[in-house]
Amino acid sequence: MDTRRRYSPVFRERAVRLVEEQQKEGSSKWAAIQSLSDKLGCVPETLRRWVRRSQRDQGKRPGQRTDEQEELKQLIA
Repeated sequence: MDTRRRYSPVFRERAVRLVEEQQKEGSSKWAAIQSLSDKLGCVPETLRRWVRRSQRDQGKRPGQRTDEQEELKQLIA
């Protein structure tokens, strides 16, 4: 099953915020992801991808933003 269907956008945003909050408290990003993924019921890799996507969308990480990726998909289709 596609995780975009299993987890709502609101759930994903909240999960990313929780990772960021734990990092501010002194946890490493990976430690925060591992800890929270168990509590949230998703695998760590899924949560790591959400965090990276959020960082790209905010301009904190290089790469295409989600809206740019969607636009390219529409142009190709």
